[in-house]
Amino acid sequence: MLTKDLLRVSRAGGGYHPQFADRSHRPLAARVLGTFQGHVGESKETLDAALRELEPEADHFKLVRGFAKLLEREAVFETRAPVEPERARKAAFEEAQAVGVVAEAERAEALARAGERLGVDSEAVADALYADLDERQILAEFDSRWSPDDLLAQYNLSLAMTALFDATEVRIRTSDPKALVSAVKRLRLMYEIRKTDDRGRRGVSDREVVVTGPDALFRSTRRYGTRFARLLRTVVKADEWTLSATIDDYGTERTLSLSDDDPVVAPGTEPVATVTFDSGVEADFAARFGSLDLDWDLVREPEPLETGARVMIPDFAFDYRHADFRVFFEVMGFWTPEYVAKKLSQLETVEDVEMVVAVDESLGVGEKIAARDHRAVPYSGTIRLKDVRDALRRYEDELVAESAAGLPDEIAPEAGAISLESLAGEYGVSEDAVENATFPDHERVGRTLVRPEVLDDLRGEIEAGMAFSEAEETLAEWGVEDASAVLAKLGYAVDWEGLTGGTVREKD
Repeated sequence: MLTKDLLRVSRAGGGYHPQFADRSHRPLAARVLGTFQGHVGESKETLDAALRELEPEADHFKLVRGFAKLLEREAVFETRAPVEPERARKAAFEEAQAVGVVAEAERAEALARAGERLGVDSEAVADALYADLDERQILAEFDSRWSPDDLLAQYNLSLAMTALFDATEVRIRTSDPKALVSAVKRLRLMYEIRKTDDRGRRGVSDREVVVTGPDALFRSTRRYGTRFARLLRTVVKADEWTLSATIDDYGTERTLSLSDDDPVVAPGTEPVATVTFDSGVEADFAARFGSLDLDWDLVREPEPLETGARVMIPDFAFDYRHADFRVFFEVMGFWTPEYVAKKLSQLETVEDVEMVVAVDESLGVGEKIAARDHRAVPYSGTIRLKDVRDALRRYEDELVAESAAGLPDEIAPEAGAISLESLAGEYGVSEDAVENATFPDHERVGRTLVRPEVLDDLRGEIEAGMAFSEAEETLAEWGVEDASAVLAKLGYAVDWEGLTGGTVREKD
């Protein structure tokens, strides 16, 4: 983005129209680039003076300064001085106080004495005194990734971003709504999706994404505004798009309208796809949930849910591994009261779906969510895994009960030994569903079902003094995975030898 003092807009007709650069400004962009390239090794003060000489050639001085602001980010400035400036100032000021500087002669003496302390001459001290000031910085490197055409494109994109920083609301329709919504969610912006009656111009979607702008927040934050502006990079990547924004122009409400007809593109820069989680709460939860051994798979950005005339896309979904069952998961956090009211209204109209909602305790709406027959999980800072696990457990208990009811009263596996996990997989249910079944032909040993005759045969093959690895291989040949439990059943224990292995012995 540009700084707000470099914003160029027209308010003709009560609108709010960014004054974009066009092909006629290409020579000026080239001259600004050349000015930077030609001043490597010189001070910023000299560079700025050369750039000011270009301003009379431009439509507006802000155009030159806008180009320069973008190129400064490509430049490397550094302090160059024979003595570190802070050391030079400290020594010079102390000597000036000792000498009692009132005229040029005393100043020269103070600098000379400071030079003796620092091991340099007086001129070096004088040069170093203010070498770290911004205007004294030296342009050390300038290797811009932009050509003049790229600079024009970057300027137009940055100008549009800066104009949108004062938006209270932005309404977007695009030919790639999936990428847009994905970017909105990853940037953790406040939004809703509205269904419209027509497809509008050309190939844009009939769904309008409405994003709350930074100027609508109680306290405009640079962080939210920057994320909000970054969304434009994704918008302009679509082949066809339209954007309408409500702008707070120093207390006057104006409308900014843009589309793919405008010269706004993202030059050589990928959109926000690399930002997987801009919300620390969501990223932290996803990472920690993945470490749990649950019968649920976490899905990022599941399918949209119809909520009357609007659409909502929950942050996550939990898919149960042993049945066609999905629980949606929404995280309610950094929102305004108005946005919370909209979200509650959406939740009220969601029908025939299961929903768990993590609610920032400061919002104070947990009871209202529960009243809408959704399960509310309060959080402060981080989402507690136990709370989410408990919420899912209530669904899981019902699913396990349904699965168990569909199983035969007695289960007689053909295998001589089989784990509960493998048996559950054969029936397409969870381990919990088969755990309490009756097994007339098998004995349960740990998490394994073993026929009595298999245990008898194993007693003849396992003996004290055998290496545990050998015993483990023997048990595996019979289909036994839980070696420790079966060895204990046979009357053996293992003497472990560090982490390298152990020896089977008879239990005391």
